[in-house]
Amino acid sequence: MSTLLTQFLNLLGAMLLMFAFAMISQRRILSLIHLFTMQGVTLALATAVVGYVTDQHHLYLSAGLTFVLKVLLIPYLLHRVIDRLGIRRDVETLINIPTTMLIGIGVVIFSFDLAIPISQLSSTMSSGTLGIALACVLLSFLMMITRVKAVPQVIGFLAMENGLFFAATSATYGMPMVVEFGIALDVLVGVLILGVFMFQIREQFDSLDIRHLEKLKED
Repeated sequence: MSTLLTQFLNLLGAMLLMFAFAMISQRRILSLIHLFTMQGVTLALATAVVGYVTDQHHLYLSAGLTFVLKVLLIPYLLHRVIDRLGIRRDVETLINIPTTMLIGIGVVIFSFDLAIPISQLSSTMSSGTLGIALACVLLSFLMMITRVKAVPQVIGFLAMENGLFFAATSATYGMPMVVEFGIALDVLVGVLILGVFMFQIREQFDSLDIRHLEKLKED
């Protein structure tokens, strides 16, 4: 039973990686939000599976908190933001999508190669997922640096946090609840602040292109 659940956890990790890879190739903001939501569902399920196998009951609360925050609340706030700003068109990228995908493949290979020595030292049931978690983090970072609009960068930041949370859950069977609540609160407050920030950019420049911020530096 434990072996079957471990394989299921690896499958969920592969799905997280698939969603992270899909994000770097996606140009529509609505599709980015949907992918982030599906990633949140997968992360919550993976946390619950780790909690069941390891008998760590606090992970059930972590899974519930992840579901409420990453699947319900944050996607709702992001939908409200794009509705208020009226930004449903395609997302501009600094690098074309095929080149970004090739870089993403290189990032995944690098992540797994880097995680192999660390995974060999780990005795946890899900040590093999460390490479997946690292790849998710780096792919999300890649999405942040290749997009010129503020909203996709916010989604990239949130997806990066998903990868870090998956790494903490799979490698160490979760963090203390005080830490998890603190991180959840930080993420929520960060989304609210970034929402206000996006409205200010739109009001000042009539655009969400962050390259306009260079004008402030020049002034």
